[in-house]
Amino acid sequence: MTETGGRPLYRKRVMLLGATGTIGRAAAQALLDDGHEVVCLVRPGAKNLPDGAVLRSCQVTNPHALRSDGFREEPFDVLVSCLASRTGTSEDAWAIDHAAHVAALAEARRAGVRHMVLLSAICVQKPKLAFQHAKLAFEKVLAESGLEYSIVRPTAYFKSMSGQIARVREGKPFLLFGDGRLTATKPISDADLGRYLALCIRDPALRGILPIGGPGPAFTPREQAGWLFEMLGQPPRYRSVPVAMLDAIAGTLSALGAVSPKLRAKAELARIGRYYATESMLVWNDSSGRYDAHSTPSFGIETLRDHYAAIIAGAPQQDLGAHRVF
Repeated sequence: MTETGGRPLYRKRVMLLGATGTIGRAAAQALLDDGHEVVCLVRPGAKNLPDGAVLRSCQVTNPHALRSDGFREEPFDVLVSCLASRTGTSEDAWAIDHAAHVAALAEARRAGVRHMVLLSAICVQKPKLAFQHAKLAFEKVLAESGLEYSIVRPTAYFKSMSGQIARVREGKPFLLFGDGRLTATKPISDADLGRYLALCIRDPALRGILPIGGPGPAFTPREQAGWLFEMLGQPPRYRSVPVAMLDAIAGTLSALGAVSPKLRAKAELARIGRYYATESMLVWNDSSGRYDAHSTPSFGIETLRDHYAAIIAGAPQQDLGAHRVF
């Protein structure tokens, strides 16, 4: 549906946080494709954002900068955030996943924003880690703000499941936690997730808590490994990493962390690794006390197998950064 001249009737002025990440860039492109005016708050020197996006250098952890350099006393309709802490450690999580978002929400309300789309994570269903508690604390602030809200909780990202392509290509075994069947997920691509975030603006049904996964059935790490062996023409080889080893590492680092902030942060990273090794990234069913693949919504067209095939064929692989598990 369009106005005269082809402009969408639902065109909004959108403030986008976290636009320099891979999902943020995908969201920026999807918002532009939908005809919105998109203003991105970025670090100085940020590059590779879609043409048409307005870039504003701003320190998002500074409330005064958010007002003077970010929103600039201008009106906005929607706040979209793909902003997330890089490490997930306690200090980082509470500064970014909570405090920066609280400040941004306050400025958004002053700017006339009536709807916020927040990229969260499905793992907050069973919170055990600092970053999960920080995210939930802000989700509560948003839910009580009086604004319309779409809290999007994706299952898993392709980049977090691509760290072993090179080692399998080199003939090395695929590393599994336990027997590789402890967990399952149905990950969603950056592009599909970006389109889903944009869809939340124009579809009034997409409000509240929104778990979302990619297309197709859920699968285990062992099934994922099988695809790689098949695609690379390698005989299946596995190496099991006992979960007890992760417990021992986390326990030792936690004890040492009592006297060393650096080791305390490493202990939290070990706990994060242990969590993802033992918890499925699917909707949790309280009634059955189990993760439920059938209750996990699907969206999009890209599958992890498609992603693997593209990388094996020579497509550039993203820098995995904090998402590198092995």
